[in-house]
Amino acid sequence: MSAAPSLQRAPHTTDAAPTPYRLHATARIRAEAADGVTDLPVLHGDGPFVLRRLRPRGSQARICALNTMSAPHNGDRLRIEAVVGPGADLHVISAAATVALPGPAPGHATHDVALRLADSARLHWLPEPVISAAGSDLRQHIRIDLACTARLVLAEQQILGRAHEPTGRMTSRITVRRGERTLLDQQSAYGPGVPGWDGPAVLAGNRAVGQLLVVDPSYRDRPPDTRILDTPAHVHGVITPLAGPGVLVTAAAPDAGDLRRCLDAALHHLGFRTD
Repeated sequence: MSAAPSLQRAPHTTDAAPTPYRLHATARIRAEAADGVTDLPVLHGDGPFVLRRLRPRGSQARICALNTMSAPHNGDRLRIEAVVGPGADLHVISAAATVALPGPAPGHATHDVALRLADSARLHWLPEPVISAAGSDLRQHIRIDLACTARLVLAEQQILGRAHEPTGRMTSRITVRRGERTLLDQQSAYGPGVPGWDGPAVLAGNRAVGQLLVVDPSYRDRPPDTRILDTPAHVHGVITPLAGPGVLVTAAAPDAGDLRRCLDAALHHLGFRTD
């Protein structure tokens, strides 16, 4: 089901000049276990978000998110909320990359994701990259609340600039709480005005950066070892155990293709399918 986005006027800067509109939109997903399969009682698209059911895989429900308009532009406020109930199994992908764009409204854009997993829930959250176009200013925040028996696989990819153009500004934060305790809280920032982001200590000229987060209760007793990924010399990736039942993969590459291959190699090494 899709609903019309909310358009709100930005605050007036002068009495004579009209002010631009901003886009406010929230999409919602709820997955519940029912009779050995996962049902989707809530699948609500809003604004640029259209959510489509895919063919299930066993008991797992699968969703593809489509972006039906150019968004976010500077000033937009976008949000996706997903709740995975007890014992439910959900896999979410997107059809194409999201492009952050400049726009007439003042201020940065926000793209928030709120994920909540109940006992024994499983979620694969594997969207396509976010591309930071020249002149854009995007702030992302992924907030995850996990029950102690829940399992999560989550990917985040950023491409800094479209072909033959400089990057915009992008700030990304991931906050993970498991059983009321913080498992991970990490923020990164790239682009104009961010000190040293392109220097040898950060990206060193790379334009694609990504993270892969896996949280699994089985890692409590036997966590994966720290590992430098076996990728081409110009791609840098590492698997790092967290102080809890999880691992974080961090990778930097010259372009989106190399980044995807690096993250796929990490998934394969950790024992997950890449399709």
